[in-house]
Amino acid sequence: MSKKSATTAALVAGAITAGIAMAASTAPANAAKLKCYGVAMAGQNDCAAGPGTTCAGTSKVDYQGNAWKYVEADSCESISIKMGDKTLMGSDKPLMRDIPS
Repeated sequence: MSKKSATTAALVAGAITAGIAMAASTAPANAAKLKCYGVAMAGQNDCAAGPGTTCAGTSKVDYQGNAWKYVEADSCESISIKMGDKTLMGSDKPLMRDIPS
C-alpha cells in the first residue's frame, strides 16, 4: 500500500469512528427528552413555537403557551413558575395562555 493510500485510509477510518462516537453520545440524550410547553423564556424556545413564530428563539413572551423546550421526560408537568400571585405549570400539550396577538 502506498503512503498516500495508507494516509487516506487512516483519515477515512478516523472520520467513521468519530461519526459513530458522536451518534452514540447524542442518541441517549434525545431519547430521554420531550417537548414541554409554557416553560420557555421569550426568545429561548426550541423549534416551532406555534402561529407567528418560525423556529428556535422566536417566542415573543415569557412562558408563551404554544412555545416549548426540550426537558427531561419525567419533569415537564412538575415544572412550576411563580409569576406574581399565580403559578404557571409546564404541559406536554400546547397551552392557550400568554399567546401574543
